Amino acid sequence: MPDFKNVSINKSANIFYEGRVTSRSLEFEDGSRKTLGIMLPGEYQFNTVHKEIMEINSGELEYRLPAEDWKKITAPGVFEVPANSKFDIKIIAIVDYCCSFIK
Repeated sequence: MPDFKNVSINKSANIFYEGRVTSRSLEFEDGSRKTLGIMLPGEYQFNTVHKEIMEINSGELEYRLPAEDWKKITAPGVFEVPANSKFDIKIIAIVDYCCSFIK
């Protein structure tokens, strides 16, 4: 879906890793939530509360879920992270992403 309709956007940025990862939160009429963001080259780790679907719009990365091997994505691509989990990510080329939180 290239466009989002009827959303509320939190104008305050989510800033991680000294500004190397940033995003903005969107909330939809049905209560669902997504973030749109940018990740600069580097290595990061994130924890999840809800299941997450990471859509990679541009860029190149490698990611690793617990007890799995590294996997590479050159955009476009998608990967999922289970709820109450974590994942490691290596950004090779600047990544533009959309993360959907699934309750």
